[in-house]
Amino acid sequence: MYLKVATLPRKFKVFAMVLSDLILIPLALWSSIALRLGTTIFPIDHIWWIFAILPVITIPIFARLGLYRAVIRYFDEKILLTVIFGVTLSVFFISTLVVMTQTLGIPRSSIVIYWVICVTYIMISRYLARGIIRQMERLNNVRKQKVAIYGAGRAGLQTALSMFSSSEYTPVLFFDDNKDLQGTSIAGIRVYSPHRAIELMEQNDCHQLLFAIPSASMQRRQEIIKNFEQRNIQLKIIPGLNAIVDGKIRIDSIREVGVEDLLGRDPVPPDETLLASSITDKVVMVTGAGGSIGSELCRQILVRKPKMLIMFEQNEYALYAVDREFASQQGEARIIPILGDVLRTEELRTVIGKYKVDSVYHAAAYKHVPLVEANIISGVNNNVFGTLSALNAIQNTSVSKFILISTDKAVRPANIMGATKRIAEMLVQMFAEQKNQSTVYSMVRFGNVLGSSGSVIPLFKEQIKSGGPITVTHPHITRYFMTIPEAAELVLQAGAMAEGGELFVLDMGEPVKIYEMAKNMIILSGFSVRDQDNPEGDIEIKLVGLRPGEKLYEELLIANVSSATQHPRIMKATEEGLSTSELNGLIEQLKASTQHGSEDKTKQIIQKIVSNYTEAKH
Repeated sequence: MYLKVATLPRKFKVFAMVLSDLILIPLALWSSIALRLGTTIFPIDHIWWIFAILPVITIPIFARLGLYRAVIRYFDEKILLTVIFGVTLSVFFISTLVVMTQTLGIPRSSIVIYWVICVTYIMISRYLARGIIRQMERLNNVRKQKVAIYGAGRAGLQTALSMFSSSEYTPVLFFDDNKDLQGTSIAGIRVYSPHRAIELMEQNDCHQLLFAIPSASMQRRQEIIKNFEQRNIQLKIIPGLNAIVDGKIRIDSIREVGVEDLLGRDPVPPDETLLASSITDKVVMVTGAGGSIGSELCRQILVRKPKMLIMFEQNEYALYAVDREFASQQGEARIIPILGDVLRTEELRTVIGKYKVDSVYHAAAYKHVPLVEANIISGVNNNVFGTLSALNAIQNTSVSKFILISTDKAVRPANIMGATKRIAEMLVQMFAEQKNQSTVYSMVRFGNVLGSSGSVIPLFKEQIKSGGPITVTHPHITRYFMTIPEAAELVLQAGAMAEGGELFVLDMGEPVKIYEMAKNMIILSGFSVRDQDNPEGDIEIKLVGLRPGEKLYEELLIANVSSATQHPRIMKATEEGLSTSELNGLIEQLKASTQHGSEDKTKQIIQKIVSNYTEAKH
């Protein structure tokens, strides 16, 4: 029955409210006169027209004030104020009318009583309607999933209100750290102390907990999440405050708590002045614009209002996807998608010259360690000669800054991917040492980013979805992790600080054990880990051994020599490379070996260029 009422046309519901007021307003006047005279029997033959005209005056006032636009299910104190204001205007008009027509039979004091009774009748009618609707909702909620909400603030209230009209969820409990809120009711739901959460959720047969605390620090959020681990409770979260527009939260914006919510850090506010100096009103090019980092760089750049953004990408679909995403944004910047290959130097030079590019962020690279290990020639061509091509293309052009996006795998590399990225760094250093040039060259090195195409997290999610097992290479393997937006923002700030030849290293926080991450992902997905201690668990973690070129842990510095910058999460590293003549000679040899397709010769030359490269054992 509730579903039938809820799906009735809005016009029908408004008509029902107007009809109710059409009856209640004259009844309020009759009640006030009866109360004043002390009897329900009094002559109204000569004042019947007042009973008729009163709703004709009052209902349009209510309509003008927006009373009939309010949704009864969610009404609050604003509706009370609207009713009081509307009835006050009604009293003013009727008083004026009675005085001007010198109508007898209506005690003057009864008009004051009418004001009180009319407000009461109108509000009681709304409360009754809301009570009926909510009772119908409760009857219908048997089919809905019960949800407890952690956080009884604005975000929690808006979430609960959104759920009332949802066909999927129903809120049954509120938990909040604020002792002043504990024991109160919000949207008809009792607020309890978080210390009773497990107990109360079990009593209410509720197995989903939604975090509605977007303003809480990352550390506090992590503490709360860990309290509910391994409790057979599915954890979900609403987006940050910047995603809550005008207090509105959509049910489809709620997502499951992920491992990124445990690994993330509280962001350091960016230095907007620093960013504006190299982006605002400038022509900026991003190579590899369709990749995880490249596309996020584009998003962050567009926020800073460049004059033009050139998105250079080899993969057609990746470029199409990112271009389509930005097409819906109404910004002032002109966005130019270029389908091209960084290995074609003249093509790059033509694009740079045509659009008078100011800054180039070189993110184009092959990043998947096993794939590059299995395709050495392609990896060297793209990562080494693609970078060299880009460096050659910007010579004697308008480009004032060139920033290479590097990786922690370039430090004492144990794989071809890391070695090629280290050679790319050395090439940038070589160009930076050239005299009489106007371009500032720099590099930014960091570790894994959460959710990137090469990250283990999407792989683990797929494996959990299919019922497992989750494959981990080694029980002690660790990696650094950072969110994609944080990494991109720090890259832009590091590039803005560059003065020539710097190797910037991003503070990645503490390294994370991949095995522990896998366990957390299983638990956060609502499953249990199957192991020796729990043979009846849901998903197994299977150890498969290190892959070719894979190290147990990654490093960010070769020489462990770094200095601070003006940003707390950006360091400057000093690392030695080869002389220009020596590097040029070896690069020529590397080019010849790749052209002949000789993988063994290519590896030998890479070993000469990167002395601390350790060839992967297959």
